[in-house]
Amino acid sequence: MPLDISEFNQDLFQDIMASADADGRYAEDSFFERFSEHLIEAGELETADRVQYLKPGLRVDGYGGDPRGAEGVLSLIVSDFQTSTEVTTLTATEMDEIFRRLSNFLSHSLDAEFRNRLEETSAAFGLADLIAQRWSDVAKVRLFLISNRLLSSRVDGRPAGEQNGTPVSFSVWDLGRLHRFVSAGTGREEVMIDLDEDFGGALPALPAHLTGADYGAYLMVIPGLQLAAIYDRWGARLLEQNVRVFLQARGNVNKGIRNTIENDSEMFFAYNNGITATAEAVETRREAGGLMITALRNLQIVNGGQTTASIHAASRKKDLDLSRVFVQVKLSVVGPARAVEIVPRISEYANTQNRVSAADFFANHPFHIRMEDFSRRIFAPSPDGTFRESKWFYERARGQYQDARGKLSGSPRTKFDLEYPKSQVVSKTDLAKFLNSWRGHPDMVSRGSQKNFAAFAKDVGEEWDRSPDTFNEAFYRESIARAITFRETERIVSEQSWYQGGGIRSRVVPYAVAKLAHDAERTGRYVDFERVWRGQAIRAELRSALTLAAEAVHGVIVGAGPENPNPLEWAKQPACWARVRALEIRWPREFVDTLLTGDERASDRRAAIKEQRMLNGIEAQTLATKAGGEFWAAARTWGLARELLTPIDADILAVAASIPGRLPSEKQSLRAVEVLRRLHHEGFAEGRELL
Repeated sequence: MPLDISEFNQDLFQDIMASADADGRYAEDSFFERFSEHLIEAGELETADRVQYLKPGLRVDGYGGDPRGAEGVLSLIVSDFQTSTEVTTLTATEMDEIFRRLSNFLSHSLDAEFRNRLEETSAAFGLADLIAQRWSDVAKVRLFLISNRLLSSRVDGRPAGEQNGTPVSFSVWDLGRLHRFVSAGTGREEVMIDLDEDFGGALPALPAHLTGADYGAYLMVIPGLQLAAIYDRWGARLLEQNVRVFLQARGNVNKGIRNTIENDSEMFFAYNNGITATAEAVETRREAGGLMITALRNLQIVNGGQTTASIHAASRKKDLDLSRVFVQVKLSVVGPARAVEIVPRISEYANTQNRVSAADFFANHPFHIRMEDFSRRIFAPSPDGTFRESKWFYERARGQYQDARGKLSGSPRTKFDLEYPKSQVVSKTDLAKFLNSWRGHPDMVSRGSQKNFAAFAKDVGEEWDRSPDTFNEAFYRESIARAITFRETERIVSEQSWYQGGGIRSRVVPYAVAKLAHDAERTGRYVDFERVWRGQAIRAELRSALTLAAEAVHGVIVGAGPENPNPLEWAKQPACWARVRALEIRWPREFVDTLLTGDERASDRRAAIKEQRMLNGIEAQTLATKAGGEFWAAARTWGLARELLTPIDADILAVAASIPGRLPSEKQSLRAVEVLRRLHHEGFAEGRELL
């Protein structure tokens, strides 16, 4: 049962205050971080960096990264945080005043005299300088107001404007909008596209579904200009999450698509594969020429994201003509009840030809399923020596924790809270941040959760394909220990005299742990994460080493010189990581003595892999038995009819088909499960819930 707006506000406020208190930072910083995570999940932003500047008539609280990496879109964020558990109202007058201060900061940033008055080492100067340096490349400005107040119902929007001829749009994310987004079962904000009213007219469509089917299908052709206008309005929110991260990994503009638009636009329809999309509902009307689609609800592009982004990028170039560009669209209409199940599957099959692991590496990937399984059954040691043990909750899909907790009340909820404390929730993007820092990619972590997750997904997906048994219980314990260490480093940084608040902590922490890991591994030594796991905390020796590392890397990040005046952007560059790697740090002897040798670490890992293989065999045998002989016989018949089985595959499934008269061995069960996964990929529909 979703929380009402008042309960949601109280939970949000308490989470923000608890996070701020635990991390030793200002509540406004915690509020900005929490709200920004939702904006990134919603596809409004690719990243959000904290930069606060407060002066009479001027204010900024953050920005959405370098416009050059966001198709020329400059995103600025202003915050309105109220320290109250009561739901209060944000009036139109207050909204206009807040936006006016943000607009003033934008205009002042283009004034050299204003920039010269700022302290060159400040984050505000770095942002103002970035705006000025990139202004000639900025095609659009988006101003965001985030607030834990409820926007007055009498406010129906704010008209778009311009700054020095560049279009400026205004977007308010208030408490109500955040509540609707978080409560939505689809995990995204409602998108209503009125083709007739807003985008130049309805589209002719050819129905491609059977009468009485529980889903609809249509074939359409959409003009490139119309597609570009729709994407310009809704942006990345149109891209199903798999596609969004795929684009993060590959870049938004495909050169081949761009060349066709520039040099052979009338052949675009012939050369391009088109778009595969889904919608939860469509509105239609009949005309003399046939069926017309007039509106779409919650359109999601599940294949063709590069086509869409490239056409949109081309539409912003004055010398390119899109009037002869047309794109074919295959649209599936799937209701909300089945969207969560079917849309990811359509995305998976539509993207199969790309074979990019990052595109498929989401909640249903075996890596996430295994991590979730570990988190639900492995108790963490009690740090205070009592018998009360807790677990870490791994969220492989957004909102899992709140959904599980929200289904309980009274004593069961109290028990749940004790077993899974809120402080022990780790999302998959959190995990990507923690692990990529320790793996030596702090520059990638600094680029934001989406880009970092794309890189993490690609690497771990490839590792899974090579050796899935590497991801065992020891890996899980080590991952949680890395999370504990990362979060403790955040608290360490907040306590330091040189720390001035704002977004710089998000750069210093991944660099500090990456530097420590790099220098240890350079000498063939490794942090003992089993010790961290057992104590559910870091010891004094590791704390002192991290404190030393944090101060050293902070100097590199903020002291890059005039060639890199924005430390938040500088930290995203491989050159920054190269400079940090070259730092000479004299590590405390007490810390060095706690490190594992290479032989000790290798021995532990071999034992963990052996144990995981044994567990995999037991699990596979249990699954095979649970499915039953009749199921395996049907799978064998289906595979043989389509010539998808080798003779060995057929023999293995024949053994499984004889259950319960004969049980397959663990090794045979593993092979049967692998064959079943392959059959599912080829279209076999039965038994998907087993894997």
